[in-house]
Amino acid sequence: MGKFISGRKDLMNRLRSFKKKHPEKPIWFHVASLGEYEQAKPIINELKARKPNAKLVVSFFSPSGYEPASKKDQPNVDFVSYLPLDLKGDATEFVRVLDPSLAFFVKYDLWYEHIQALKNQNVPTFLVSALFRPKQAYFKSNGFFRKILFQLDHIFTQNEASLNLLAGIGYENASITGDTRFDRVHQNATNPQKFPQIETWISDRKAVVLGSVWEEDMIRLIPLINSHSEYRWIIAPHDLNQEKMREWAKKMKLRVGFYTQAGWNDSPNVLFLDTMGMLSSVYQYAHIAYVGGGFGSGLHNILEPIGFKVPVIFGKVRLATKFPEAKLSQEKGCGFEIETAEDLELIFNKLSTEDSYQKASRSAENWLRENLGAAKKICDEVDLILEKS
Repeated sequence: MGKFISGRKDLMNRLRSFKKKHPEKPIWFHVASLGEYEQAKPIINELKARKPNAKLVVSFFSPSGYEPASKKDQPNVDFVSYLPLDLKGDATEFVRVLDPSLAFFVKYDLWYEHIQALKNQNVPTFLVSALFRPKQAYFKSNGFFRKILFQLDHIFTQNEASLNLLAGIGYENASITGDTRFDRVHQNATNPQKFPQIETWISDRKAVVLGSVWEEDMIRLIPLINSHSEYRWIIAPHDLNQEKMREWAKKMKLRVGFYTQAGWNDSPNVLFLDTMGMLSSVYQYAHIAYVGGGFGSGLHNILEPIGFKVPVIFGKVRLATKFPEAKLSQEKGCGFEIETAEDLELIFNKLSTEDSYQKASRSAENWLRENLGAAKKICDEVDLILEKS
């Protein structure tokens, strides 16, 4: 909560300094956190390619997104900011000073006063990669939350179910353009960061990458790790809690190393990634991937390993409508949902056979290819909308 408040204290002064240097109207993207920022990146890259002189601003709601994004250069982004709290005066001042030419909100993080301020300034405002569920407030009653949607010039949805929900409340300025995360993971897989030490450590072994795992995942994974010493195991916990990692390590029968500590590449079977920012590229070394979070508050990004044509296993998803990619990956044959340690062993052994593995890997490649191009579709439609207006 401290960073949430303190990070916003000097917000307007920093924005004014940016605008003094760059008085032109920027394109503004607002995201909740890092996951939504990943969805915005393909659109940002596409817009920058079309408008190389345009300035792009990204605002974050949460410190977990703003803090890491603001600490290093962001390709094609000229300014990173917090979003002010959604109070009329603060929102009006932010939009007035920013003075954007276009505004994009990503997935779901919609704020009434900011959107109203944009409308008052006649700024074309869009929601991209939208994913709706019937139980959301927009669809329960015709009130405050639904009014927010009708302030938007156009909504680009990930799927037909979201489009149908909008049609059910009479919102017509919408179209299906897909999930921009497919574009993002493809971009990442085309030019991933390399880790020579990890490549040397893996050598001629097959590696299994366990990404964004929680306690509920590791309870099921540790027996699997202990029974398969023929693999290299790379573990990226969701929370970099050293005590928790060491607790898991004590339950393992295999040799364990930690990436930030000396001597980790002295032939351990298990490597903990006890640092941030590596996982999305480390999936390139995976033969099989497991992605965590399904048993808890939310499944993490299963499309990252799919980008490298890697079959992915995950825990039984509690909020299936919130993570439609889980069901789709199973239908396509590249994703595998498990509930127990026994389920996990069965699926893992199945994927250890060459025929099953190659079939799943080809399915991942085909599913990725089928869904590329969402960012281009969005930018094409935005251009058409602007031409008509």
